[in-house]
Amino acid sequence: MKFATRYLFVCLAGLLLCATRVEAQSSSAPEQPVTLASAKNFFARLADVYKEDWHPTQAAAAAPLRRGYAGPLDSTPFPSSDYSVGGTPVIGAPDTSTYELMQAVNENKSRLKVYGWLNGGFDVSTSNKGDGANSPAAYYYNPNRVIPDQMVLYVERLPDEVQTDHVDWGFRLAQLWGQDYRYTTAKGMFSQQLLARNHEYGYDPIMFYLDLYFPHVAKGMNVRMGRYVSLPDIEAQLAPNNYTYSHSVLYAIDPYTQTGIVASVKLSDHWLVQAGFSGGNDVMPWVKDAQPTGTACVDYTWSAGGDALYTCANSFNKGKYAYNNVQSYYETWYHKINATWHTDTEAWYMYQRDVPNIAGNVANPITPEVGANGAFCHVNQLRCYAPEYAVVNYLEKELGQKNYLSLRNEYVDDIKGQRTGYVTKYSEHLIGYGHWVGSSVLFRPELRLEHSYNVAAYDLGTKKTQFIVAGDVTYHF
Repeated sequence: MKFATRYLFVCLAGLLLCATRVEAQSSSAPEQPVTLASAKNFFARLADVYKEDWHPTQAAAAAPLRRGYAGPLDSTPFPSSDYSVGGTPVIGAPDTSTYELMQAVNENKSRLKVYGWLNGGFDVSTSNKGDGANSPAAYYYNPNRVIPDQMVLYVERLPDEVQTDHVDWGFRLAQLWGQDYRYTTAKGMFSQQLLARNHEYGYDPIMFYLDLYFPHVAKGMNVRMGRYVSLPDIEAQLAPNNYTYSHSVLYAIDPYTQTGIVASVKLSDHWLVQAGFSGGNDVMPWVKDAQPTGTACVDYTWSAGGDALYTCANSFNKGKYAYNNVQSYYETWYHKINATWHTDTEAWYMYQRDVPNIAGNVANPITPEVGANGAFCHVNQLRCYAPEYAVVNYLEKELGQKNYLSLRNEYVDDIKGQRTGYVTKYSEHLIGYGHWVGSSVLFRPELRLEHSYNVAAYDLGTKKTQFIVAGDVTYHF
């Protein structure tokens, strides 16, 4: 916990430095009349921001114009008004996000923004054999605990991708501390915390990238360079980007981040194409596991933005066994049923070649890499082809501006046990609820039931069925 304490002090120092600098810049502007609000110190202004958020007295501002279809969803209560497309801001959509910290600093008037959240939760599970007993359930890896999941700090500037007259730029630096670092860790980037020491909590600089926006390429092109979240998936690593506290088994075992470059080109209101190049999944370019890896995606949107098909070859190369070197192919369908119901469905197929056999049925077996599972191959195979496939569906009901209901159902087949450590099929079923206090605090309780069909995969390989009652709180600043 000493690291956590230092991390918090660094974050706080950075926030205060930012506040000081922005306020100093503001003081060089033409002199403005002194108001009661401006006469207050920073912390008093911050308290007023939360008071206004929880008990609003001002009417909401009208949404600015955007190029293209309107966002199909309401946010709040949902994580975003747009369906998830990775690797780029929504080209043609204005930045309408405001943050409590920046409101207290400069009323959200600058394009440079510093913000984040504190996210923690609990789980009560039928699994009880200690660390890792809930796995492959995610993100609550350990059973029957109160968990500091994520403390996250963002520093970012978004490019203006509504305008079409000039090149613009943006960037993001995102820092994460908490138990969830074990899912986002990239080999070669502070990875000894997990791969060498298996710390319960750790730190990960989960994103650091530059965005360049070129308005005159088709209807706009964004080029992202650095470490970014892998493009497809309904779910995402950061708590505010998800419908539910926990993640599907599907999402727990696929790639998380890549370090490279990806270009996203908006051809029309219907078509978006993407192509990228990286060093592979969850590895840094300087480690031996890195190898040239391609990414290619196509998003087709119709029904005035209410439907979208997002087709992705997220990572493809020779496919030879290395740290998380899965070849992964995705299809995601987003569908707005009516004003209050929508559904998201994702299916994928992944594989690696030449995976070491850990079935105990071969002489002189090859030792797998640390942090990279072997496979349960046939007798006398030193290595084998290890595939897996999965499908997950979210059904979402908006119950009002501050409340929503989530139903999640999924099926996973880990054919050679390479992703979860068990050769088995899985099903998982969840019902969750989201409740907002203002736009800064989100509560997400949930009930989760899952089953492994061929072998016992839960509670460290002793149970086929697991039931979890859990919930989390996300506090934004």
